Amino acid sequence: MTVEPLTPTTTRPVGRAVFHQRWTDLTFLHWPMDPALVAPLLPAGTRPDVISGSTWVGLVPFVMRGVRILGTPPLPYLSGFAETNVRLYAVDERGRRGVVFRSLEAARLLPVLAARVSYHLPYLWARMDVVRDGDVRSYTTSRRWPGSAGAGGRISIRIEERVEPDELTHFLTARWGLFSTWYGGRTAWAPVEHEAWPLRRATLLELSDDLVVEAGLPKPVGAPHVLWSPGVTVRIGRPEVLRP
Repeated sequence: MTVEPLTPTTTRPVGRAVFHQRWTDLTFLHWPMDPALVAPLLPAGTRPDVISGSTWVGLVPFVMRGVRILGTPPLPYLSGFAETNVRLYAVDERGRRGVVFRSLEAARLLPVLAARVSYHLPYLWARMDVVRDGDVRSYTTSRRWPGSAGAGGRISIRIEERVEPDELTHFLTARWGLFSTWYGGRTAWAPVEHEAWPLRRATLLELSDDLVVEAGLPKPVGAPHVLWSPGVTVRIGRPEVLRP
């Protein structure tokens, strides 16, 4: 199996998008992890994506804006909200790289329900807040439903200089698909398209989190790899259920 290359922009443009949205004010926290610990958590027919012998787990808070479904206008209130996800990285049997979301906390209940049904993603309803103070960003999360009430924490970072992406940066951010465990235990894959990430380094000022552990992963060890981005405009295609 040949694994597709790491590229800053998609080589697989989405045709007719199901979802249009903009991801803004993203902070990427990542830790390396043993692939053997991650493998049991991935959808059937996928394996951990590895770089230099490690796979990675990401904790990514951001603000979702301008959510549209099948080209319809964005709905006030429902089209913009804070979100935090715990994510892994996988490769399927066709060599396609993608994100596997272990949990996605979101501050609007209706989009949570819609995403759980339409893409079978593990969205959870949460209280969330994002505070901007100059170059400092602070994110707080507290889960409401389902799962462990109150799970979450606080992340605070200071935005630094612009990054010239290297291979690891592309590995952690340039993902042009997502995998999910579909109905009946099958696996689905959906294409994702957006422009190249504008990225900046960031300094971690504060971190208290239990979402990674709640997602079934070991508690991360050591300082995370930290990046920040003002955001990208995203198009997500329809899910394709993979054959066993």
